[in-house]
Amino acid sequence: MTNYLIYGANGYTGSLIVRMAVERGHRPILAGRSDSVVTLARSHQLESRRFGLDEPTRIDAGLAGVTAVLHCAGPFQHTAQAMAQACLRNKVHYLDVTGEIGVFEMLAGLDRQARDAGVMLLPGVGFDVVPTDCLAVHLKRRLPTATHLALGMQTFGRLSRGTATTMAENFHRGGAVRLGGVIKAVPACWKTRTIDFGRGPTVAMTIPWGDVSTAWYSTGIPNIEVYMAAPWKVRMFARISRWLGWLLRTEFMQRRLKQRIQAGPPGPTDEERARGKCYLWGEVSDDRGASAVSRVRGPEGYTATALTALAVLDQVQQGQVTPGFQTPAKMYGADFLLAIPGFQRTDE
Repeated sequence: MTNYLIYGANGYTGSLIVRMAVERGHRPILAGRSDSVVTLARSHQLESRRFGLDEPTRIDAGLAGVTAVLHCAGPFQHTAQAMAQACLRNKVHYLDVTGEIGVFEMLAGLDRQARDAGVMLLPGVGFDVVPTDCLAVHLKRRLPTATHLALGMQTFGRLSRGTATTMAENFHRGGAVRLGGVIKAVPACWKTRTIDFGRGPTVAMTIPWGDVSTAWYSTGIPNIEVYMAAPWKVRMFARISRWLGWLLRTEFMQRRLKQRIQAGPPGPTDEERARGKCYLWGEVSDDRGASAVSRVRGPEGYTATALTALAVLDQVQQGQVTPGFQTPAKMYGADFLLAIPGFQRTDE
C-alpha cells in the first residue's frame, strides 16, 4: 500500500503506526512539519513530505497523489479542521485518531460537503473510538429499544505526550454527556458508579470521551455517558478542578503543565505496551426496564490504536468507503473489532 499518507508520523502514536505498517509491508508516505519526519522516513526507506497546516497551498501540495490521510497530529482541536478541509479540496479520504468531542462534532458538520466531494470523513479510528463504538453498536443490536447507553473503560499504562497535552488543554472544560440527544456540559466527575470490567468491581467517573459524540451517530441512542475507572486521588483532583478551572486555563499554568509533559518520556515502552491491557464495559437500557451488558478485552491503548487504525486503512484501500461523515462501527459494523488481533467480546 503506497497511496496513503500519515501526517504527524513522527509523534509517539504516529511512529508506532508507521512501524506496524511497515511490518505489514505497507509503504505509506510520512508527513509532518518538522525535520524529524524526514529522519523517520529515511530509517524506514519511505517517502517523506514536510509541511505545516497553516498554509492551504502547501497542504494541497503535500496531499498530491494520495487517496487517504491518517491524521495523527494532535491536539486535534488545533489541526483537524485544516487537514479535513484540505482533504475535501483534494478529494482525499480523511481518517484521524482523535478522541475530542469538539472535533467529532466539527467534522460531522462537514457531512454534506464531504458527500458532495465524494470524500469520507472517518475520525476516531484508534482506541478513541473504535472499540467503544463497536461495543455501543453491538449493545444497540442486542436491545434495539435502548434509550440509555453507558460505556466504561479501565486501562493500564503511561500516557503519551500528545495525549497528556490534549488533556492539559481541556482540564478546565469539565465533563460532557448526551441528554435527550443533545451534548451537555457537566462538572468534572459529574457521576461515579461501581463497574465490573471483568476483573471485579471498581469505581469509575464520567469523562468527556469521544463516544458522547460518536455513539449518537452510530446508534441513535439519545442518552449517553462514558466512564473511566479512577482511583480516589484522580476523582478528587477532578472535583477540585471544578473550582480551579480559571487557574488551569491561564497561560502560565498551561505553559507549566506542558513543560512538565515535554520533560517526561514520550510514551509507554514496547515492554510496557506488551504488558498492558484495556477492559471495556457497556450497558444499555430502555424505558421499560430492559437492559443488556457486554464487555470487551483488548490490547494496551496505544497498541490498540495502531491495530485499529491499520485495520481501517485496509478497508479504505480495498474501496470500502462511503462519502460523508462516518463513525467506525456505523461504517464497518459492530463485529469489525473482533477481526482485529487481541480483542474479545463477551455478553452478560
